[in-house]
Order: sequence, then C-alpha cells, then structure tokens
Amino acid sequence: ARTAVECLRRGAYDYLVKPVRQEDLIFALNRTLERKRLLDILDIEKSDDLPQLIDPEPFKPIVTRSRNVLRVLKAAELHAKSNVPVLITGPNGSGKEKVAQVLQANSRRADEPFLAVNMGALPGDLMESELFGHEAGAFTGASKTRAGRFEAADGGTLFLDEIGNLSLPGQAKLLRVLQTGEFERLGSSVTRTASVRVLSATNMDLKAAIADGLFREDLFYRLNVIELRIPGLAQRRDDILPLARFFLGGEYEIAAETERLMLRYPWPGNVRELRNAM
Repeated sequence: ARTAVECLRRGAYDYLVKPVRQEDLIFALNRTLERKRLLDILDIEKSDDLPQLIDPEPFKPIVTRSRNVLRVLKAAELHAKSNVPVLITGPNGSGKEKVAQVLQANSRRADEPFLAVNMGALPGDLMESELFGHEAGAFTGASKTRAGRFEAADGGTLFLDEIGNLSLPGQAKLLRVLQTGEFERLGSSVTRTASVRVLSATNMDLKAAIADGLFREDLFYRLNVIELRIPGLAQRRDDILPLARFFLGGEYEIAAETERLMLRYPWPGNVRELRNAM
C-alpha cells in the first residue's frame, strides 16, 4: 500500500492489486484514458480569454462578477463531461454545492439522479449505512433493510459534502467503490455494483488530516483527480452587492452607507452569511 501511495504521489494514474481481475484492469484503463483526455483540455486557470469562453446559459442560477469564480465555473463546465472524481475545496458557505450542481447539469449524467450527502451532519456510526445501506438487524435500530446512497444514485452523481468527516472504515469502503464500483451493505456479504460519479467537497486541509492519520492518502489521490477551489466572499468582493440585491429581491433597495459597511465587512460565513443577513 505504501508503494502504491508513493506512486500516486509521484504522478501515477492508478494501481491494481494482485491478482488482477480483467474487469478491474478495464475499469482502470478507462479511468486513466479519461484523465489523460482532461489533461489535454485547455488549461483554464491560465487562460486570459475567459470572458469569450464563458457560456452564461448553464450559469443562470449563479450570481457572480468575480473573475476567479467564473474561472472555477468554466473549469467545472469543461470537466463536467468526464466521469472522474472532482474535489471541490473552499471555506464553509462559499458555494461548493453550487459548483457540484454545475458539474452535474453539464454532465452526461444530467438526467440521472443527483444526491447530496452532508457528511458533517451524520453521526459517525451512521455514515457507512447512509452511503452503502444496511440489512435488517445489521445494528441496533436497523429494523428494515435499506439501500444506501450509492444504490440510489446508480447511473448518476453522488455529492459528498464535508468528506473529511468520513470515518476511516467508511474511507476504506469508499476507496473500494472508486477502484472497482463494488460495495456491500452493512450486515450483508452480497457484493453490489453501482455506476456513480463521486464529487466531494471539504473546507478541511486534507493533507494535514493525512499527516494526523485521520484521512487515507490513497483515497485523497482518488478523490483529487481534479480540484476546483472556490474562494470565500472576502476574496471576491465584487460579488457582495450583486448577491445582496439578489437575495433581497427587487422590492427593496440598500442604502449607500449600508453598502459601504457591507463592502468593509469580512463575511466570515461567506455567501451563506450574506443570504441570512439579507
């Protein structure tokens, strides 16, 4: 395992565990070719022609004037057609789920299920059941068999918010799904499969969590095939007043002095705090 992680750190696309099954090899080859295709796409982060590239149609629900946010959205649009995992990073309340929705809306899975799971809101002992399902009697209180989110999202996209809160056993199972598409419900020995694109998000420093033994390094490299980082509101002040007016609605106006105060305020809770304030 240590050798595999070191290979991923140095730029390997994937690894297989012996004995190698033919279906695992094909799965890995397809994913590698998909990632290679993405690397051949225009490097949007270095483009100076962004205003000409932006197609506003997919982004109507998103209010922004920030060039940095537009770059993230354009990158999301470019990577949407792929099936590789995307890690969306940024502070709480900055709009990470909005970016996930852009990825889904522009993907080949747009007409399939899009399910979001807030890992930060789930008790640790329920996370695995939520993701992978359970059989009746698998644990105290499990009176009925229940399918997990991977089964429910089959064919579509699963957005795992606050992925850094996933337990280590849950991380191992998630890694297996990303590698093979296979999993078992809690309390079952029946192997199930699901074709799910995984998008994840975090405000946590996952590399620090890896150093502390709280997050698997091999899972990090699986999830972080593409990283999209959305800035906090303090780094996109051009968005403060347009967002405020949008949340307030056309019936009201904001006084000039209030606008000046809003532009000076740091908005530590980001877009979510601004919406609540309005």
